[in-house]
Amino acid sequence: MLPWKRVLRPLAALLLTAAVALVPATAAQAADAPSRGWNNWSCKPSAAHPRPVVLVHGTFGNSVDNWLGLAPYLTKRDYCVFSLDYGQLPGVPFFHGLGPIDKSAEQLDAFVDRVLAATGAAEADLVGHSQGGMMPRYYLKFLGGAAEVNALVGIAPDNHGTTLSGLTRLLPYFPGAEDLLSTATPALADQIAGSAFLTKLNQGGDTVPGVRYTVIATKYDQVVTPYRSQYLDGPGVRNVLLQDLCPVDLSEHLAIGLFDRIAFHEVANALDPARARPSTCASAFS
Repeated sequence: MLPWKRVLRPLAALLLTAAVALVPATAAQAADAPSRGWNNWSCKPSAAHPRPVVLVHGTFGNSVDNWLGLAPYLTKRDYCVFSLDYGQLPGVPFFHGLGPIDKSAEQLDAFVDRVLAATGAAEADLVGHSQGGMMPRYYLKFLGGAAEVNALVGIAPDNHGTTLSGLTRLLPYFPGAEDLLSTATPALADQIAGSAFLTKLNQGGDTVPGVRYTVIATKYDQVVTPYRSQYLDGPGVRNVLLQDLCPVDLSEHLAIGLFDRIAFHEVANALDPARARPSTCASAFS
């Protein structure tokens, strides 16, 4: 086996934990999403929650499986909730978020435009997991999204990339490895700490005026490492560590986005800060 393949294999294994944990979406699941209350294009925002919420899945995710926990949680609280697929690769079903991230941001831009047109709202709120918490920042910063978005909530977002516990730092030592990663799955290459994409995204500051930012992280994250690299710096930013809310919460990178109701409670607080209630271990039962 070539030496660089020994590096790519554990690298891919860690990144593919998302794919292993997610059950592929079926046509029946996708069709059932509106009956669960989200992706209902006739939904009109209420006076209490006047902005639609757009959910942005992570790498290897999709518009249904990523949100089987959070989407119903929010619709039960009277939000109009929508989710999209982005970053599709030809011939790869179900597992998305793999294409170039700048192009994925263009897909998000078009989807938000569609949501705003359907709901009649002036602005949307965005909630994303992993890449889905970071990618919208490109839309906000370079594609005019700041005029269309009130708040961005990132759940375990890789805002400054990931080292995958140091593995990505080995790639330059193996000729061809970085090129292979960039060609086969551009989004993975874009998410490596120090990539050209992330350098451009974070140059000149993490945030743009007029948008509220919340980051919800877990210290047990094994995909976006070190976990503090998820945090943002700038006006209108709130960085939250899950274990500060509930010290016994052991959620890692996937669990915090898929089914952690303490994280969900904090998402709801970020979407409606005027009615926020402290998130604690008891929030798991709310």
